[in-house]
Amino acid sequence: MKLRYWVPTFIFTLFLFSCNEKKLHEVQVPLPENEVKAAMGDPSDVKAEEGAFEMAKLPYAYNALSPSIDARTMELHYSKHYLTYTNNLNKAVANTEFEKLPIEDILKKATTDNMPLRNNAGGYYNHTLFWESMSAKGGGQPKDTLALAIAADFGSFENFRSQFEQAASEQFGSGWAWLLVDQTGKLQVNSTPNQDNPLMPGVLLSGTPILGLDVWEHAYYIQYQYKRKNYINAFFNVINWQKISDRYEEALAKK
Repeated sequence: MKLRYWVPTFIFTLFLFSCNEKKLHEVQVPLPENEVKAAMGDPSDVKAEEGAFEMAKLPYAYNALSPSIDARTMELHYSKHYLTYTNNLNKAVANTEFEKLPIEDILKKATTDNMPLRNNAGGYYNHTLFWESMSAKGGGQPKDTLALAIAADFGSFENFRSQFEQAASEQFGSGWAWLLVDQTGKLQVNSTPNQDNPLMPGVLLSGTPILGLDVWEHAYYIQYQYKRKNYINAFFNVINWQKISDRYEEALAKK
C-alpha cells in the first residue's frame, strides 16, 4: 500500500479504536527546547522604566533551571514581580537623598517608618541576589574556603542544610531564608518576613547575606502548590556555590 493511502487508514483505525474504548486520551506533545524559550519570551527583553536602578540580567533562560524550578514560574517571577519591585523602587527614591546611593546603603537606612522604600528596596535586592544564586549547572556542595567555613560554623554541610531548610520551612507566610555572614565573620542561618533582609535595621540577625531563598508563594506555587518543602529541597539542585563562595570571600574582605 502506498504511503498516502496507508496514513489516513492508520489514523481512521486509531479513531475507531478510541471510540470503541469510549475514551479519548489527550496526548501532551512537548515543544522543542527552543520553542519553549520562545513561548516564554526572552528575559533580556524585559526592561524597567527609566530610573536609578536597572534590572539585573537573568543569567540563564527561563527554562534553564527545570525541573527544579519550572519555566513559567521563572518567567512570571522575573518579568512581573521583579520588574514591579524595580519600577516601584525607582519611584520611591526619585528626587530623594536615596537616589544616588548604592542599594546596600539604601537598605541600611530603610527603616519601618518608610515601608514603600523598605519593601521595594528589599524586593529589588533580594531578587537580584536570588537570580545569581542559581545556575543550571548548580547543586552539589561548596568547595575550598566556604566548605571549610560551613564545616566549622555548622559542624557539617548536612547540618547547615538542615538548618537552612528548617528556616525556610518555618518562615510563617511570605519571606526569605538566608545564609549570612554576621558581624564577627561567622556564618549563620536566619529568615526574615516579607522583603526584609539581614542588611536592614530592626531585623533579628544582622549581617551580609550570601545566599537567599524566596519562600513567597509566587516563587513556587505553580509547580509545587502547597508543598513548600519540596521546593526548598529542589532549590539545592540549582545553587550556584561558586557565586556563593565569591560573596563569602567579599564579605570577609570587608570585615
